[in-house]
Amino acid sequence: MTESAEPRARRTHILADLTPLRTSPDYRRLWFGNTVSWIGQGMTALAVSLQVYDITGSAFSVGLIGFCSLVPLVVFGLYGGAVADTVDRRKLGLFSATGSFALSLVLVAATVVGIEQVGLLYAIVALQAVCFALNAPARSSMIARLLPAGQLPAANALTSMTSTTGTLVGPMLGGLIVGWWGYRAAYTVDALCFTASLYAMWRMPSMLPDRKDGEAGKRASVLDGLRFLGTRPNLRMTFFTDLCAMVLAHPRALFPAVAVLWYGGDARTTGLLVAAPALGALLGGVFSGRLGRIRRHGLAILLAVGSWGTAIAVFGLTRNLWLGLLFLALAGCADTVSMVFRTTMLQAAVPDEMRGRLQGVFIVVVAGGPRLGDFLAGSVADLASPTLAVTGGGVLCVAAVTLLALKWRAFARYDARDPQP
Repeated sequence: MTESAEPRARRTHILADLTPLRTSPDYRRLWFGNTVSWIGQGMTALAVSLQVYDITGSAFSVGLIGFCSLVPLVVFGLYGGAVADTVDRRKLGLFSATGSFALSLVLVAATVVGIEQVGLLYAIVALQAVCFALNAPARSSMIARLLPAGQLPAANALTSMTSTTGTLVGPMLGGLIVGWWGYRAAYTVDALCFTASLYAMWRMPSMLPDRKDGEAGKRASVLDGLRFLGTRPNLRMTFFTDLCAMVLAHPRALFPAVAVLWYGGDARTTGLLVAAPALGALLGGVFSGRLGRIRRHGLAILLAVGSWGTAIAVFGLTRNLWLGLLFLALAGCADTVSMVFRTTMLQAAVPDEMRGRLQGVFIVVVAGGPRLGDFLAGSVADLASPTLAVTGGGVLCVAAVTLLALKWRAFARYDARDPQP
């Protein structure tokens, strides 16, 4: 290898592994369609928030949008996973993506005829959450069938880039489009974005769950999925560790107060605090090339969640804005590492007939954990101080994940070459 080729190869190993995109046309279409639709959803989420505030002038009314999406995600997350283990996942993904597309068209139509009803916007947000709760388990369950096990970490790192890109780019584009051309334009662009997801699902091969003889055609039971999870300690640990981070050390709800009290800033400072973890998560995906070489996935999750808690704890002690943003970005990067290996374990160590239901539990934890974290952080900050809420939460996260590691020592020994649930 020449001198110029060696550094280039080293950079290739550090950057995200694109092998799944090169080797599987179906995965490539699924990833591209999901990325485009995530950006569209980010645009619509911001546009709906702005429109609700324009109509009501109430921050409380804007906050209810999150509640309208949370309840369907929690309720239908488990149900969607059971459906994904019962029917053709391609058809379920196509049906739910069509529903999301139709709801975007309803938003467009409402702006065309001049309907400005908050209740309609709340209802559409809730129905969008239902469609997502049905679509996500089907889509996630497909990935393990489209790719070999060795490519799953790389695929999940690419997926993390999809969600963080949507979180960062979608709201920015949405704000610009609403500011220049109005809500109708933002909703129209979102509808167009969904066509990429529809095309990807339409081109996907049929993907019936690989169920045991005699069970084909029977409805998969949510309770059976929960019982399965109850007897699989390694899989339970993926959820427990995530809850440690999202419930105990999730300071997002305090960012507006922190921006003023710690940094003497304003809304722009709050925006920087919100963007920093997402930027760190995106960079974690971009520079994820070496994650595919790691075999001890359980140990990697423990270290990543411990790093998240440590970064949040140190952030709570900083009073320099740029240093605080750095530690929030480090926390976001650690979250990406944790997410990559947690998702990989759920795909590789779970039999195909259970993958949808376990992905449904994953949605419930991902949707509900941060909301509980917001409530806990806000409560502690009101009763004591934001510093105690942030730094204390980070320390508690590290302590909790350490106790879990000591309780279930086999989790740290989990080996991707022999995935045991």
